[in-house]
Amino acid sequence: MIKKIGVFTSGGDAPGMNACVRAVVRTAIYHNIEVVGIMRGYEGMINGEFVPLETQSVANIIQRGGTILKTARSKDFMTPEGRKKAYEQLKAQGIDALVAIGGNGTFTGATVFEKEYGIPAVGAPGTIDNDLSGTDFTLGYDTAINTVIKAVDAIRDTAESHDRLFFVEVMGRDSGQIALATGIGTGAEAILLPEVKFDLERLYDRLEKGRRKSAKIIIVAEGDEAGGAFAVAEKVKEKFPQFDTKVSVLGHIQRGGSPSCFDRMLASELGFHAVEALIAGQKGVMVGKIDKKIVYTPFAEAIKDEAKMDVEMLRMVGILAS
Repeated sequence: MIKKIGVFTSGGDAPGMNACVRAVVRTAIYHNIEVVGIMRGYEGMINGEFVPLETQSVANIIQRGGTILKTARSKDFMTPEGRKKAYEQLKAQGIDALVAIGGNGTFTGATVFEKEYGIPAVGAPGTIDNDLSGTDFTLGYDTAINTVIKAVDAIRDTAESHDRLFFVEVMGRDSGQIALATGIGTGAEAILLPEVKFDLERLYDRLEKGRRKSAKIIIVAEGDEAGGAFAVAEKVKEKFPQFDTKVSVLGHIQRGGSPSCFDRMLASELGFHAVEALIAGQKGVMVGKIDKKIVYTPFAEAIKDEAKMDVEMLRMVGILAS
């Protein structure tokens, strides 16, 4: 029987993480289970940074971005010595189960840790990249794409005023989900993604045949093989010196901000079901939501990222932007 759950956030922060922590704490307390917040992810687990959490501890955080538990990446946890120390810290606190909120690295660490020490863990997908299998959407993705859309709409205003060509770089080192969604949502003339081979000549052709006397927006995922927005913009400047070409890198504003209603609802559901999954004896799984139904996916399958990219949508972008 589980008596005390440790909850932590790890990897990049994502809007909705606090809402998920809140749901974990209140669900566990409802079931008479103690909850301990582990500060700074696996690094805090190794260093014994534990904070008891009560119902009031998570009051007034559902609307806050970031994570009250902080987050960090831990090189020490990648070593057997680091994981052994983390286990000893957990046992000293009487923690006998974990809820891990994060992405690929978080679930990879939880998988190895569980195999070595047997502490059951259930994960909630918290990453703005939406790059995990086993869920339609990850926590923070909806908020992030809406943040990008607001920024690009503002950029287009000045682009239209000066007939400029803007290359806007968004997050997505290994996944183009943010770029694809926001490219469609902002009516971009082209979208460059890490999943699709970069074709410079095709981009030239689109720019040459496109609307000549109006603003153009090109969305570039930071992981695109062309080298990012600045690299692509330099090539385009050489080919089309007549274009007034600008670059805008949105950066970490995409991670911050108050979570959307969708992210708050999703986070609450996933946190609630993560605790109930542990109570039911589940372990080594990520809680997700597919077709409006809660599902449980083994960590190993969740982190595979079976390329959810809908390339057909790129063809639609080309047609709608023409």
